[in-house]
Amino acid sequence: MDLLSSTLRMLCADTVQKAKSGHPGMPLGTADITSVLWSDFLSFNPQEPDWINRDRFVLSAGHGSSLLYSLLHLFGYEVTLEDLQNFRQWDYKTAGHPEYGSLPGIECTTGPLGQGIAMACGMALAEKMAQARFNTEDLKIIDHNIFAIAGDGCLMEGVSAEACSLAGHLKLDNLILLYDSNNITIEGNTNIAFSDDTAKRYESYGWKVYNADGHNKEEIKKVIEEAIAYKGSPKIIIFKTHIAFGAPTKQDTAGSHGSPLGDDEIKEMKKKFGLPEDKTFYVPEEVSKFCSKKVEAKKKAHEEWKKLFATWSEKYPKKAKELKIYREKEIPADFIDKLLEAVSDKAEATRVSSGNVIQKAGELLPFITGGSADLEPSVKCHIKKAESVTPDNFAGRNLHFGIREHAMGAFMNGMALYGLFIPYGATFLVFSDYMRGAIRLSALMGTQVIYVFTHDSIFLGEDGPTHQPVEHITSLRIIPNLTVIRPSDAFETAVAWEMALKNKTGPTALILSRHNLPQLHKEKTSEAIEAVRKGGYVISKEEKEAKFVFIATGSEVSTAIEAQEILKSEGIDVRVVSIPALEIFEEQSKEYKDSVIPKDIPVIAIEATKTKDWDKFVKDNGLVIGMKSFGHSAPAKVLAEKFGFTGKAIAEKVKELK
Repeated sequence: MDLLSSTLRMLCADTVQKAKSGHPGMPLGTADITSVLWSDFLSFNPQEPDWINRDRFVLSAGHGSSLLYSLLHLFGYEVTLEDLQNFRQWDYKTAGHPEYGSLPGIECTTGPLGQGIAMACGMALAEKMAQARFNTEDLKIIDHNIFAIAGDGCLMEGVSAEACSLAGHLKLDNLILLYDSNNITIEGNTNIAFSDDTAKRYESYGWKVYNADGHNKEEIKKVIEEAIAYKGSPKIIIFKTHIAFGAPTKQDTAGSHGSPLGDDEIKEMKKKFGLPEDKTFYVPEEVSKFCSKKVEAKKKAHEEWKKLFATWSEKYPKKAKELKIYREKEIPADFIDKLLEAVSDKAEATRVSSGNVIQKAGELLPFITGGSADLEPSVKCHIKKAESVTPDNFAGRNLHFGIREHAMGAFMNGMALYGLFIPYGATFLVFSDYMRGAIRLSALMGTQVIYVFTHDSIFLGEDGPTHQPVEHITSLRIIPNLTVIRPSDAFETAVAWEMALKNKTGPTALILSRHNLPQLHKEKTSEAIEAVRKGGYVISKEEKEAKFVFIATGSEVSTAIEAQEILKSEGIDVRVVSIPALEIFEEQSKEYKDSVIPKDIPVIAIEATKTKDWDKFVKDNGLVIGMKSFGHSAPAKVLAEKFGFTGKAIAEKVKELK
């Protein structure tokens, strides 16, 4: 075991040194902990890395990625020495921070500190919910642990505090946090900014706290055994370690955090650990055999589980069929028709429309689950025929995240990555800022999560500019791979939900109104459905020949139609285009886009946001009607008049152009 951890250390040191960049300190400091964990405890099969009952290992301190890559290589995953030798290089999958989907064995993308801990919490919740659905008293097919390794920086980040608080409340005893407490950050000793009593903090969260020497393998093994056995709460093991353990001059220094150690330092380390000084990326045959033997034992355990699973499938065929539905996320062929049954013909806020659609979707799709950051009465996301998830009932579907937007986003990522659920989380649009780190990671990883952002504009009214989003829609649209949909009525809202639930390549943000909107689609035809799916379409045609094209989203579509009617009465013909999903519209063919927004007609873009999104459509002879400032505290109708978002005001501006 000593030779394994020494080999692991030197692989990490060589990896960073050859790249001439990286973070060697954390991998060297945690090599003893991870050697024990991966050898003696972690359940996995490198030939079937997506095995549902594997343990999850999350490297929350993602800057230590060389550690994860080296572990994957030693324990038989598809990570070669060539991959290690090309760490951080173009066209290789061993990136500077672990990237989900690039290599088998990487459970999530980490690097932004604290996110890994929070996603691990979400994975632990997903496992508990899976156990409640599929385990039986006699056969437990889902029974594993979630391990996350984190450093001082992860524990300083607010998202980890939010997530660990919720994990403690939910008593997620399948979660074990391995805290690499080395008291060093980039700027020096942690005492310059961090003097928490971590043990007391986690005790107050409701966690079981352990302390251990991170370089004493017998102690490491004993404490992990105890943590796994303990039931009733999440566990944190505070391992005291030395950053860059074994480096002659750089151990316990801030300089070892994010810079290569240097050839001379590495040679001295190899000499100290009994490895050849003149060999790089060296794996002794004894270590290869040791790891292979451990992997074979893990494969045998996997084979035993397969027998258990076969017995369970035969004895409980209904549950086996249901598990298949959860894993494949099957959507019925007539899904959109069913969702449209929930659509009202009365004027209502799209947040209300969304709530009605959620009820129908909840009936049809057992794998969707979600909740809000303590705003359910306002955001309308509760599945009425389902129970709430509590520490005593994980069979529920309604989640209560508390006032923890950032943790909500990260929990959702973890739940989606677990593989059985499509989670949604709701809050006011203005608070999307509080969870942006998690949103960005969901887009980067391509996780299928759904953000339900209500109260989408200044028209939420009297709460004033602190709660009135003006820049947020634009700021979300610029995130690559995030689909942003702002529906104009209940019909578009239903199609938006269908689009989100079928979007398996990334997250979707639904932008919904607080105030009532008229229903613009009297006929719910297949043509109308397909038009919305294209992201943009002509919602109200010109009478003869359009002099202007209005493009709008959300609540401003009905306002644009109102302006169209006013102008029509004065002999000015206008076309109105609804663009609920700008990114999707821009992916359509040039011919289609030109048919919706002809190039030779002046464009008037209308959206109650501070935006540059529409400049590409609006030429010198057009106009963007949006927000140029923050909002104001007043009733919605007053705000519409004062900021010029009425049909009459828009018509007057168009006549000025003419």
